[in-house]
Amino acid sequence: MTTPMLGYLDTKFVEVMDDTVALLRQVFGTKNRLTLPVSGTGTAGMEAALTNVIEPGDGVVVGINGYFGERIANIATRCGGVVTTVEAEWGTHIRAEKIAEAVAKVSAPKLVALVHAETSTGILQPLADAIEIAHSSNALFLADCVTSLGGQPVDMDARGIDIAYSCTQKCLAGPPGLSPISFSERAVDVIRNRKTPIQSFYLDMTLLENYWHGEKRSYHHTVSMSMIYALREALRVVLEEGLAARYERHELNARALLAGAKAIGLQPAAEDGYRAPMLTTLRIPEGIDDTTIRKRLITDYGIEIGAGFGIFAEKAWRIGLMGESANERNVMLVLNALEKLLIEFGHNVETGTAVHAASQVY
Repeated sequence: MTTPMLGYLDTKFVEVMDDTVALLRQVFGTKNRLTLPVSGTGTAGMEAALTNVIEPGDGVVVGINGYFGERIANIATRCGGVVTTVEAEWGTHIRAEKIAEAVAKVSAPKLVALVHAETSTGILQPLADAIEIAHSSNALFLADCVTSLGGQPVDMDARGIDIAYSCTQKCLAGPPGLSPISFSERAVDVIRNRKTPIQSFYLDMTLLENYWHGEKRSYHHTVSMSMIYALREALRVVLEEGLAARYERHELNARALLAGAKAIGLQPAAEDGYRAPMLTTLRIPEGIDDTTIRKRLITDYGIEIGAGFGIFAEKAWRIGLMGESANERNVMLVLNALEKLLIEFGHNVETGTAVHAASQVY
């Protein structure tokens, strides 16, 4: 990020842009031409995805089993979409038959949207059946990959995902500020054949396409050169490690964390068989104060874990093992710290139990 900045139309910077897009395609698992990083965080990618394909009156089916499914439904409604929600209890996955029932209720569904890895609950949502359901109804399929990209396979082309977006600060391990996004040709055709103008100028893909992919690059807005330098390097690091190795690393560390947590009585809040390796939610034991433990983790150990969202507020902790933070050292540090604090506050645990259980996994 300290590399000297170039002009947004400088020929050398255009080469950096092209290189960044080529790397993004590899991580997304796609050959989609319309692939680029949106200027803004993951929510900007969400807005871009929905704003470009939804027109007033369009039927949209949104899966909600956490906070970010709710946000997709909110934005889709603001775009004028007629939203039908498919809801499941927080901490569980959305069943394919429920998605099929919801899609069947919509006369001409335009879009089916699911969160691949729900950051508020730690659920990794299966996508294959939902994609087939969407396509059989001639609808586009959108996957929120904010927490999954770089930590679990997205494989857009192999799966048939039409639109996917993410962020830079989670499993890609870059600084926050950009939202990688990719549109299939089916999605691009929908954008080109709109009957109404795209309501956002800043996130208009027909304009951004001319800047990122046009033969003659045309100015749209001033991008952050430093952020694009950072994303390019983060993607190089991801691919240098290798996608398969990176996914395996996230899975191994999540297994170790969960083994150690269970050994000291911390039970997972997410449904068995559908847990995202990148983010583990643990139920807080009776008699243990959420805020006190999290504050002590920061002040005593320099460790920050996430508070619970929604129904999990003050009832669960969210521990992210994403990108560079997904390593054995961090797993052992947080387990050791949690164990010591739980013992201090009266939780009946034998010292060293958590670390021993995790070490057995390693």
